Amino acid sequence: MQTLRAEKLTKTYGEKTLFKDLDFIINEHDRIGLIGTNGSGKTSLLNVISGADHDSTGEIITSKTYSIGYLKQDPNLDESLTVLDAVFAGSQDIFNAIRRYEQMLDKYSQNPNDSKIERQYLEAEAKMNEENAWTAESDVKTILTQLKIDNMNQKVSTLSGGQKRRVGLAQVLIQSPDLLILDEPTNHLDFDSIYWLQDHLSKYKGALLLVTHDRYFLDEVVNNIWELSFGKLYKYLGNYQDYVGQKAERVDREVESEHKKHQLYKQELAWMKKGAKARSTKQQARINRFNDLKDNVGNLQVDKDVDISLGQQRLGKKVIKIKDANLRIDNKQILKDFNVLIQGVERIGISGENGAGKTTLLNVIAQKIPLDSGIIDIGETVKLGYYTQQTENIPDDKRVINYLSEVGQHVTDKDGNQVSVTELLEQFLFPKFMHGTLIRKLSGGEKRRLYLLKLLMQQPNVLLLDEPTNDLDISTLTVLEDYIDHFSGTVITVSHDRYFLDKVADRLLIFEGNAKISEHVGKFTDLLNEQRNNKRSNNVAKQKPVQENKNEATTKSKDNDKKKLTYAEQLEWKHIEDDIDKLDQERTELQSMMLKNGGDYDKLADLQAKLDKNTAESDAKMKRWEYLSQYVDD
Repeated sequence: MQTLRAEKLTKTYGEKTLFKDLDFIINEHDRIGLIGTNGSGKTSLLNVISGADHDSTGEIITSKTYSIGYLKQDPNLDESLTVLDAVFAGSQDIFNAIRRYEQMLDKYSQNPNDSKIERQYLEAEAKMNEENAWTAESDVKTILTQLKIDNMNQKVSTLSGGQKRRVGLAQVLIQSPDLLILDEPTNHLDFDSIYWLQDHLSKYKGALLLVTHDRYFLDEVVNNIWELSFGKLYKYLGNYQDYVGQKAERVDREVESEHKKHQLYKQELAWMKKGAKARSTKQQARINRFNDLKDNVGNLQVDKDVDISLGQQRLGKKVIKIKDANLRIDNKQILKDFNVLIQGVERIGISGENGAGKTTLLNVIAQKIPLDSGIIDIGETVKLGYYTQQTENIPDDKRVINYLSEVGQHVTDKDGNQVSVTELLEQFLFPKFMHGTLIRKLSGGEKRRLYLLKLLMQQPNVLLLDEPTNDLDISTLTVLEDYIDHFSGTVITVSHDRYFLDKVADRLLIFEGNAKISEHVGKFTDLLNEQRNNKRSNNVAKQKPVQENKNEATTKSKDNDKKKLTYAEQLEWKHIEDDIDKLDQERTELQSMMLKNGGDYDKLADLQAKLDKNTAESDAKMKRWEYLSQYVDD
């Protein structure tokens, strides 16, 4: 069994300790979702595990043959190469084997009588077999096609940021490493690609560690949730739904324990104030316990809710009306005779194909892009708040509190109370020591959270949200969803996040490409399921009926006529249960031996191979037992 063990991992960033003394093991078939608030150190931990970070302390322990594949948020690809060449330009063993084989094949073709070259060629061929690299090119093309990269000969330099991520994803998937690390793998994927990736990862043979905001994806793919919070790593068994309940129970236990410690501390403090003299060992021990309590009381840290219950200006009945809108950009029709009426307190979700014009529609509403023809009518009481995909330019040398003070020193909440900028920052998970921090020291996610806070401080009554889930952590998204639920204005959201759209939208505009925009009412996943079912039905209808193989038909006919076991099958039936019991005993012994040899990676690999063979034989025997049992006389 291939495993990765971490001991005492510690990472600091400036004056902030991201995590300290982390110990954990990643086993062969683990599917781990790593979550935590922006700035908690998730990407830093991935970098440490993968070996990309050399400034941390602690130790990563693996076998010499252990391999790690890592998809970063910004893959490092050679811009001068074609898509296909860029995938194969990786430094991993499978790519080295392919390049070495091609090199030796060329030499051997030119020098077939050279024994030295022949030996090197045979070694390269053996390495291809070892890496299972013969089908790599066709496998890569299949993966790229599923990720909607069709032109594999185009230069990487011509790709969008989202397309480059998909090429990077293809490169790491084809490696099939012992540990596959993915940082936000669903960003910039359409729904067909997300469903394909879910299925692909469910069949993955190695271990998986991923960071994602997509909660439906977590539910489908992972069997463990690891939460990085205040420098500690909390582990939960199950998927995201399981984690939510287990975390609530953990926090309740910790709060109750903290309360009991606080009560005991008060009792001990009263005793100490009486002036007890440490004349006996018993009294001195009690004084020591008091000092320990004093050091540990009040240190409990739990994630606070991001409270964004801010006030807003009144919104009239007239909000947004678009009539006969036409827009063409770079010879591409975005809107054609488009009409939509948006009224107060509506929740509209916009999704669909990449590049079809979803963000452009928001820019039209925000009056950043004029229509070629048609009318857009914005209500007089409308105050727009536009959360764009790109954070506005913030001077790196500006401090956090000064950035928000540009809006004002305080705002009014929904109950009419004055809330200071300092209070807002703390509610938004920026502790006091960070208020004077320079913007350049914030993580990307922390900058996005700060940008969202500034937007909401302006108290808009119409919110435009462009892909808000791409950079916000799950806890912030959860509270944003709750805020939208209680928001008395209009919300228009562009998103590819199924979970988020299900929570915040009940009216949908789906961009299908070529200026075709369809409208639907209801939950987004209901629409996706309907579309997928329609595709399946169409595919089945297109398939020609296949004439049944005569031999198969004869076999089926014989099975249907069969009423009892043959003599040979009766002999097989007598001992099949004993065979299954022996295999079960062997499996138990193998698992016990694996536990005893946890540090011997070569021994573990041999035992794992035997366990895999045992499992296959056991499965075959069980299927045979199920077949034979149909014809056994009771």
